[in-house]
Amino acid sequence: MEGGPFESRHPLVGLVDETIRLNSRLRSVFAEARQDSSLNDSEQMVLNAVVEAEKAPTVAQIGRSMGQARQLVQRAANALRDGGLIEMADNPDHKRAPLLRPTAQGLVLKRAIDARADSIAENLLPADDLDAVREATQALRTLRKKLEAQLRGR
Repeated sequence: MEGGPFESRHPLVGLVDETIRLNSRLRSVFAEARQDSSLNDSEQMVLNAVVEAEKAPTVAQIGRSMGQARQLVQRAANALRDGGLIEMADNPDHKRAPLLRPTAQGLVLKRAIDARADSIAENLLPADDLDAVREATQALRTLRKKLEAQLRGR
C-alpha cells in the first residue's frame, strides 16, 4: 500500500510483509498443481530442493537454505523416501548425513507438478507482465544471496 501508514518503515520490513502475503497467496493458487500428488507443503518443498539442487543435498543443507527446522525437513524426506520419490545415498563427507537424490518416480512427479504449475501461471499472468516478474525474481534472488552471505559471516 503506497503512501500508507507504514511508509516510514524500513523498506526491507515492508518487503518482508509483502513477501509473507504473496507467499500465502501463491501457495493457495498453486496448491492445485500438486493436488493429485498427495504431497504436503513440506514434502513439496523438499522434493523441489532435491530435484533442483546442483549437487545432492543433505537434510541439514535443505533446512538451512529454506529456513526450516532440520526435523521438519527430515520428516518430509522420510515420507518422500517411503513413497519412492527420493533415495538416501551414502555421503563421503559425513557418515550420518546422507545425500538426498530424486528417484525416476520423483522426477516424473516433479515434472507433472511443474507442468500443472506452468499452466496455472500462464492463466494468471499475461505475457506482457513476464519481464516485470523476471526482474522481481532477480532482485529477490540478489537480496537473498546478500542476506545469506551476511548471515554466514556472523
